[in-house]
Amino acid sequence: MATTFTFTSPSQKPPSFLPTSSRTTPFLQSYSLPRQIPKIPSIFIKPNNRKISRSRQLSISVSALSKLSETESVTVPSDSELIPGIFPSSTGVYAVYDASNDLQFVGISRNVAASVVTHKKTVPDLCSSVKVGVVADPDRTALTQAWKTWMEEHIAATGKVPPGNETGNTTWVRQPPKRKADLRLTPGRHVQLTVPLEELIDKLVKENKVVAFIKGTRTAPLCGFSQQVVGILETVGVDYESVDVLDEEYNNGLRESLKGYSNWPTFPQVFVDGELIGGCDILTAMYEKGELANMLKK
Repeated sequence: MATTFTFTSPSQKPPSFLPTSSRTTPFLQSYSLPRQIPKIPSIFIKPNNRKISRSRQLSISVSALSKLSETESVTVPSDSELIPGIFPSSTGVYAVYDASNDLQFVGISRNVAASVVTHKKTVPDLCSSVKVGVVADPDRTALTQAWKTWMEEHIAATGKVPPGNETGNTTWVRQPPKRKADLRLTPGRHVQLTVPLEELIDKLVKENKVVAFIKGTRTAPLCGFSQQVVGILETVGVDYESVDVLDEEYNNGLRESLKGYSNWPTFPQVFVDGELIGGCDILTAMYEKGELANMLKK
């Protein structure tokens, strides 16, 4: 979901922001992608040693945060299902342009691809191309500063705030969806179960299309892998159930019981049609290849 900020009026002079320290100064990492996929720049706040998908990286170059005007514009496909294969499901700042190449909105998102999908579905005529800066391991201040940098540049060049960022504009603001509550397998840790916990697990995964056993809740995952899994499931738009394996009050003993049931030692664990698909790495690979969407359509 995109986070939006507004200035009080188009004629207001943009404020002067203090420079961030060298430790939090954004850096730009450009992915050299296969010819059929446009480049997506990435802003690195601090060193990151995680592996980057081969489909997104052939070489890496690091420089100062690029200007909005210097960031490459990426065409948004008319088929929204193709968007996750082009735009990253990472945190970042992004700018949306219409067919006339007029800037309509600048936002930040914890999942850029999901935000672009939403905009393409809700305002297709205003969402023709997007510029993206992916922020790795961001803190709130650095992410906001990246947004302010792009906003200030646009206002300095045009004297106007993008229409979608004007005070009172509701075109680009996505209302928070009502999310399902996470499931509880037991009435409480002090209640004696009449059936083994493994039977409850078996019943749960076989009676629901998709079940994700995660650390934390779907609204507040407590590990990066669980957050990634929730982000992917939200992006593809599948109806799924979630279970917090760290909830010792209502899911007491679940972690060990689930490890024995699935013969899988780590979390998160995702089940589809009663079968274990795997954890974060496998789900991410299937998502990037388009295999997950095809599986969930069956």
